[in-house]
Amino acid sequence: MHPIEKKILVVDDMAAMRIRVINQLKTMGYTKIDQASNGKEAYEALEKAALSQQPYDIVISDWNMPEMTGIDFLVKIRSESSFSALPFLMITAEGEKQQVVRALKAGVTDYLIKPVNKEFLEKKLLMIWDKHLSAAA
Repeated sequence: MHPIEKKILVVDDMAAMRIRVINQLKTMGYTKIDQASNGKEAYEALEKAALSQQPYDIVISDWNMPEMTGIDFLVKIRSESSFSALPFLMITAEGEKQQVVRALKAGVTDYLIKPVNKEFLEKKLLMIWDKHLSAAA
């Protein structure tokens, strides 16, 4: 499957940030993009997509959100066998070393610090696709 055909879930409580990331993804050619405003909504979207046999190929999530933070969302999906290998890209303003270490220990696939530009996002996605496809082979 060509990376552009991947199904992406963008999670951020700030609509402007979701729209920014979605627009960057669209300029890269991605078209299968959904969004959620917190980890709780995102988890429900993951379950619904899995039940419909149209699962997401990656989650791009903010860290700081109400109801369920990005890190709590990550921990939750890593604890479930059906989502444990799902690539997860954390995008956040949290750049302190301890935060990065916490995300890595929780099983984040990769990490970007805000503000995110298209070039960095695209490089991270291509690295994730390469790593994920290699692991699946």
